[in-house]
Amino acid sequence: MKYFILASGSKGNATIIKGPVTKLLIDLGISLKEYTERLNIFNLQKERVFAVLFTHKHSDHITTQFNKVANGNVYAPLNTLPFDAPYKIVTPYTPFTINEFTITPLPTSHDVSDSVGYIIETKDHKLVYMTDTGYISTRNLELMKNADAYILEANHSPGLLLKTNRPFDLIQRILSDTGHLSNEAAAHYLAELIGPRTRHIVLAHLSEEANTPEVALETLDKVLRKYGIDQSKLTIVTANQYVPITGDLNEN
Repeated sequence: MKYFILASGSKGNATIIKGPVTKLLIDLGISLKEYTERLNIFNLQKERVFAVLFTHKHSDHITTQFNKVANGNVYAPLNTLPFDAPYKIVTPYTPFTINEFTITPLPTSHDVSDSVGYIIETKDHKLVYMTDTGYISTRNLELMKNADAYILEANHSPGLLLKTNRPFDLIQRILSDTGHLSNEAAAHYLAELIGPRTRHIVLAHLSEEANTPEVALETLDKVLRKYGIDQSKLTIVTANQYVPITGDLNEN
């Protein structure tokens, strides 16, 4: 399995998951032009993306062009797309298959109804994708443990967030249980989730105003050290709003 994070942040999100046969897209919060240009960086052909999985209906995750990708093969939670849009409804904790993938939607805690993250598995690998959540439930944590790869939100540093010029009600929303994970929260969750098979960690959906890659990585490093977790076999990176990144689970 490989992942290609084409964009990650409040201005737009899109990630490709590539299995032995099939390519999936998670979210389309960027324009079709940007999407195509970023696919081209990795020599990925948009016509060969088999299906798109949406997480929720915020505009940085789904645009009005949602049915223009993956040949219209769309999966999404209830109440995410326009009423008359043809799509397959995903239900939390109900696994489904797309070719070689087994996919389990996990409910997230965000200020929009029916938002989800995904566990994506093949016979060889397990990847967890979760952003836009104020916390992770105990039930979710049990299902998420010991994945090969985590693409997990580390949205903000609370200290940096409080120094922004954002309205106080927006700051409260971000910090709430229906907002976004902080660096500290993400790090503590990862300390609980990492298992013997874990090799890749991507800190995703970083705020451009209330976070930096350096602060997010430093926070994670401190927490993992506190828990005595060996990082020598881990590839730890941050996703970017403008510069696509990739990782290969087959290399470890």
